Amino acid sequence: MSAIEQFGYRQELNRSLGFADLMIYGLIFMVPIAPFGIFGNVFAASHGMVALAYVIGLVAMAFTALSYAQMARAFPMAGSVYTYAGRGIGAPVGFIAGWAILLDYVLVPSLLYLVASVAMNSFVPVIPVWAWLVAFVVLNTVVNYLGIQMTARITRIMLVAELAVLAIFLVVGVVALAQGKAQTGFLTPIFDSSGFAWSVVLAAASVAVLSFLGFDGISTLAEENREDAQRLGRSMVAALGLAAVLFVVQTWVAALLTPNRDNLITNGDPAGSAFYDTAAFAGGAWLSVLTAVATAVAWGFANSLVAQAATSRLLFAMGRDRQLPSFLGRVDPKHKVPVNATLVVAAISLILGIYMSTRANGIGELASLVNFGAMTAFLLLHISVVVYYVVKRGSRNWLAHLVAPVIGFIVLVAVVVNQNVHAQWVGGIWLAVGLVVLGITYVTGRRPVLPKEVQ
Repeated sequence: MSAIEQFGYRQELNRSLGFADLMIYGLIFMVPIAPFGIFGNVFAASHGMVALAYVIGLVAMAFTALSYAQMARAFPMAGSVYTYAGRGIGAPVGFIAGWAILLDYVLVPSLLYLVASVAMNSFVPVIPVWAWLVAFVVLNTVVNYLGIQMTARITRIMLVAELAVLAIFLVVGVVALAQGKAQTGFLTPIFDSSGFAWSVVLAAASVAVLSFLGFDGISTLAEENREDAQRLGRSMVAALGLAAVLFVVQTWVAALLTPNRDNLITNGDPAGSAFYDTAAFAGGAWLSVLTAVATAVAWGFANSLVAQAATSRLLFAMGRDRQLPSFLGRVDPKHKVPVNATLVVAAISLILGIYMSTRANGIGELASLVNFGAMTAFLLLHISVVVYYVVKRGSRNWLAHLVAPVIGFIVLVAVVVNQNVHAQWVGGIWLAVGLVVLGITYVTGRRPVLPKEVQ
């Protein structure tokens, strides 16, 4: 009996991904150059302590990755935190966890497409934002429909390209520092006593964690993993660790070279160009153009490609369990992908992306909501580890099954409390709607039920 069949499901997806494929998928989802696009916002929020904000973000996500790894071993199925909370605590809690993370997974492709389309429009203004958005959505939908192996091959190529651009920036940046272009002291990006306050760095970390979101997407590929479930968890931890090193190094170098520091801290970065301005200061206009175009392609193609794949797997898992419309659980017999879920994600991304492009702060609003949904779902993930392992199974592995998830829970609470107030309100409303939907299922006799494990 296969791992998936013992939980009452049929193996329908194609098991073709190894450890390297999964780790690369996670790195692409997080985007090695992700800080390029939000550097100015994190810089302003952290009062210049960008590297510190990313270190705190890493701490929060590291404990979350450990909890993901524990639950992936117990339940090697698609569905991410929806599956883990549902199996670890109970089906109703799983529904709420899935509903919460939908706010992340369903919105993040729209956010990525919008960021990339705005960036491309700034270089080729004759083509409107909506047209770029349509092009990105259609391209990625076709690639995802052709199968997970095609997606894996594309992500390998894109990862090499992103790392090449990052290497160029770092080399030019270090040379610029050697030439005396530093705008502040070497340790300022990690700690500045004149601007330090826990509320400041936690608020900045709540923005910085956007760069880390994606390692958890690896868990949605559990039914396409050809190796044991333990390797799936290790790939999440490995991808997160590698990305964190890259994030801290690049933001540290950029923060040392950022011109007009006081103005950026005071007025923020509404145009989203702070990193590209820093690149121009370090190496010239060519470096500014290179980093900006690389960001557009990385966010609009590579990152959104894997985001669409991950989101479709979450919808597939919830549809298969009848907790969302069952047509989302259909798998294409030829390409072995959740075809209806893939098309639904594309449609939502297109409609929402075009709508948010008409709003003055559409990118900021989407980013805040994505973070809130992810953080809320991660809180339930940590609780799931404790309930499943310690309460239900009587585990005495206190470090992995109690201490780590409790610390992760506390750190995430601190981050959520310091998030954007508007995001807290909208996210709270989203959760309230989810509770209403859950209540309706009970009233109508369709309460969430998961297939029982086969003994």
